[in-house]
Amino acid sequence: MAEVTEVQLPGVGVRLELETRAGSRLGVIAHRTGRRELVVYSADDPDRCVAQVQLDTDESRTVAEMLGAAQVSEIHAAVQQQVEGLSIEWMPVEPASPFVGRTIAEGEFRTRTGASIVAVVHGDSTTPAPGPEHRFVGGETVVAVGTAEGLVALAELLHG
Repeated sequence: MAEVTEVQLPGVGVRLELETRAGSRLGVIAHRTGRRELVVYSADDPDRCVAQVQLDTDESRTVAEMLGAAQVSEIHAAVQQQVEGLSIEWMPVEPASPFVGRTIAEGEFRTRTGASIVAVVHGDSTTPAPGPEHRFVGGETVVAVGTAEGLVALAELLHG
């Protein structure tokens, strides 16, 4: 059986990948919304996607049944159990936020709320796992993980 590599995508879901015996790299991006993307990677550049197909929940189930769904179902169930009790939120950093121009370290967000900032999106650019030196800019979106209460507290801090 081919080895499946699992990569957590904070704020998105999980990416499952495998390399075929013939050397092709295939992936499935399982979004938390239920949407799935089938991807084929370039043989020359393993980070470049050369083909992508978006599937809704029903289409995903049909393709899974066509391929034999047992292994995919087991992996999906394991991922769901790992994130039980956690939520992910996207929070805009408004230009009027008291944290514009300040760093993650200065905000002490995890200490104050228990929520962790796992990515920052600015336009088409995403910074995964931003360091404590990340300085907020108005118009960014913070992707945070935590309990529902922690995320509410973080949103309140960011909004002032």
